[in-house]
Amino acid sequence: MAIHSLALVAFICWISLGNVWGNEKIFSDNITRILDRLLDGYDNRLRPGSGGGVTEVKTDIFVTSFGPVSDVEMEYTMDMFFRQMWVDERLKFEGPTEILRLNNRMVDKIWTPDTFFRNSKKSISHNMTTPNKLFRIMQNGTVLYTMRLTISAECPMRLMDFPMDGHSCPLRFGSYAYTSSEIMFTWRKGPIASVDCPKESMSLLQYDLVGQTLSSEIIKSNTGHYSVQVVHFHLQRKLGYYLIQTYIPLIMVVVLSQVSFWINKESVPARTVAGITTVLTMTTLSISARQSLPKVAYATAMDWFIAVCFAFVASALVEFAAVNYFATLQANSLKKQKSDSNPQEGLKKRNHSVCRSEPGEAPALPIFLQQGSAFPPIPQLAGTSPIDAYARILFPLAFGLFNLAYWYIYLVKDTMERAR
Repeated sequence: MAIHSLALVAFICWISLGNVWGNEKIFSDNITRILDRLLDGYDNRLRPGSGGGVTEVKTDIFVTSFGPVSDVEMEYTMDMFFRQMWVDERLKFEGPTEILRLNNRMVDKIWTPDTFFRNSKKSISHNMTTPNKLFRIMQNGTVLYTMRLTISAECPMRLMDFPMDGHSCPLRFGSYAYTSSEIMFTWRKGPIASVDCPKESMSLLQYDLVGQTLSSEIIKSNTGHYSVQVVHFHLQRKLGYYLIQTYIPLIMVVVLSQVSFWINKESVPARTVAGITTVLTMTTLSISARQSLPKVAYATAMDWFIAVCFAFVASALVEFAAVNYFATLQANSLKKQKSDSNPQEGLKKRNHSVCRSEPGEAPALPIFLQQGSAFPPIPQLAGTSPIDAYARILFPLAFGLFNLAYWYIYLVKDTMERAR
């Protein structure tokens, strides 16, 4: 009995598998006939509606990776899924399926838009392990064509507010040969949701992608008017790196240069070395700060900060030169006064001692001759210079006010560059 049951189950399974295989064969045969019928007499050299209306190509973008952004080259790189959708009446069909999901080999057999990126420097279509393309045809003749691309595009930058600057990097694409009277590009999901940039796909180190703006334009050229789609990616630079690497070291160097105001003015070597060292350090920092920027012909916000810091450091060295100069003048003046008055006083004392000396006693020598020196000792010019006393207050106060004004202006100011 068990053997008969097993045989019956096996027979039923065999019948079911046969039906499935038969259905699959019938389905595949139907799809093959549909494709053959679609391509029968189809001319892929002609656009849909050729000689009639305008072909509307709907587009949208899914960004899989954004970055890096190069300030020196003024360009950015992005990896994306670029989708295009249009209606081709010649590809309508009726059959057991609503959508024909085809591979990239079908792309070469039908008409596709000649879309190109107008401001790209380098574009790559991924072909590993096979061409990364998706192709689908709906029953009503709607075609969906998606490809994976890596684009390196130009991003003109104005760096006057660097490193608190923001930029709008454009991406422009449209038809290369067809004018706006033949092909019109539109955004498939509207001007807000047609470009999707997930946060997890951002690979930016020095920028934050704060949003994007979509628009459509008609560009005029010598060969006609062309429909162009434009995306502006808004990038705001991160300030943290430049605070750590440039601003804080510059502030510390200026503070160290002002420490010399509290060093005794007689310590000439110490104050000279401190002044020259801070000047050289400031020069090194300014050179390293410009290495990550293109050679622009105007001053950036960081250049102004470096220039003012350099002026404070150089002024501290000049201040000590003034202190030393006036101290030398004062010492020479006192030395001259002592040289003029002491010989006369010594002569009076010597005459007085001779008159009062007893017979047989040698006259007393002047004090400065008894000490074995030609001139009397000059008192040391100790104490704080008035210039140092004022500098201890004025220099830190002026530097603090400068920082207050600088950071208030640039942190409150809207530095995002407007789309051009």
